[in-house]
Amino acid sequence: MHEKFYITTPIYYVNDVPHIGHAYTSIASDVIARFKSLEGNEVMFITGTDEHGQKVEKSAAVKNMTPQKFTDLMSESFRKLITKANISSNDFIRTTEERHKKFASIFWQKLMENGDLYLGKYSGWYAVRDEAFYSEAELTPEGLAPTGAPVEWVEEPSYFFALSKWQDKLLEFYENNPGFIRPESRRNEVISFVKNGLMDLSVSRTSFKWGIPVPNDNEHIMYVWVEALSVYISVLGFSSDLYQKFWPADVHVVGKDIVRFHAVYWPAFLMAAGINLPKCIMAHGWWTNEGQKISKSLGNVIDPFQLIDEFGLDQVRYFLMREVTFGNDGNFSKENLINRTNSELANKIGNLLQRTLSFISKNCEAKIPAVSKEFLDNFHEIPILRMANRIVVANSEHMKRFELNNILDNIISLAEEANSYIDHEGPWQLKTTNPQRMLEVMYTLTDVLRYIAIMLLPFVPSSAEKMLDQLAVSKDHRKFEHLQKNFAATPGMQILEPYPVFPKFVL
Repeated sequence: MHEKFYITTPIYYVNDVPHIGHAYTSIASDVIARFKSLEGNEVMFITGTDEHGQKVEKSAAVKNMTPQKFTDLMSESFRKLITKANISSNDFIRTTEERHKKFASIFWQKLMENGDLYLGKYSGWYAVRDEAFYSEAELTPEGLAPTGAPVEWVEEPSYFFALSKWQDKLLEFYENNPGFIRPESRRNEVISFVKNGLMDLSVSRTSFKWGIPVPNDNEHIMYVWVEALSVYISVLGFSSDLYQKFWPADVHVVGKDIVRFHAVYWPAFLMAAGINLPKCIMAHGWWTNEGQKISKSLGNVIDPFQLIDEFGLDQVRYFLMREVTFGNDGNFSKENLINRTNSELANKIGNLLQRTLSFISKNCEAKIPAVSKEFLDNFHEIPILRMANRIVVANSEHMKRFELNNILDNIISLAEEANSYIDHEGPWQLKTTNPQRMLEVMYTLTDVLRYIAIMLLPFVPSSAEKMLDQLAVSKDHRKFEHLQKNFAATPGMQILEPYPVFPKFVL
């Protein structure tokens, strides 16, 4: 069943270089996009950079650059991360592009025409770092924003979005769409925030110039969050064929710090503009580094480029997806990364591949074992193959809820089962006692490895491809629909010279 699937990362804010959090969001989104594509869906996967606002204007001034020069430079570092982390996105959009400015203005005018914007005066606490306004009640005892950012008192003329009038509609929408905000903990936070009462939202600024001017009122710049969120539509081209095909988005993957913007403001803006709402906001947690909060002042920011250079891309991708339940906070530790990649990728999967193919090279003339037709007819009744097929179905269900590490759990348990199977059957003994049975055992292992490798494709794409190459699996037979007996290897096919796919690290 071929369906469309539209997924977005947040568009990353360019006031600084990419860190581990950006890599994590992009890799998780990539895993989802690749998985959906392997299921046979037509996937649209977009990412990009958010380049307007006071914070960027200030950061550029510190570097003695124009905001445009500064954002050109910073946006490029995010593009490099996309390439470095092997992210399969279809498009990369910058909010400084004309296609975005055009739609942001259309979007503003829709809100204006529908009577949801009015001119007033804003006075309140504003955090430049978060590009967000906070009420007195939200400030910490030290007078900081809930995120720890410093705030300043701001008074200026401002357009307001009539957020308060959408409060009941939002609550009704959450009620009717229980899967709209994931995980459950974030959903509960959002509902509680909305129930506490929504204030109208200041949506323009006059105190700086780096942004998209409000249509018909050049004194005002659009508040970065109204403008930036509309990028999920401007990247498709409003009312274009792509828009007709892919909107509404199936999922916006975001960090938990920007849930409010995506789960409260964005749906309210869309309701007001008469545009369909996205189907899901999936919010993930934050990473600590060796148990410590990550911050520039502590000097423990994790550079994803260095990390990939040190440990290898697929090892980093695997660790980040495996270590935490997607949606929860996680702790990064080099020791855990090494232990996990050694014990699971190298020992359980890599070693199984190496043992199986080396044995076939030596004892079966480097060919897929010649098993009988009768054996093949009942092949999928073998318990380990039944387990593999159950896992394929279960993983599809896990992906509906974005339970990424549960999918990896299942793949690892299949690898463990295969390792027990080879130890229990002992093909090296069968060679003399029951040569036909030896061939059947080795054939079974090649097919279980094929299952493992295809299921690993979203997570460790280049390593999984190498596994499939060694197993002589045709490049046209590497989708989930091929995980069935009709696509098991043809006996007698030549396999490649086996080589290790997952090297071990020394602690």
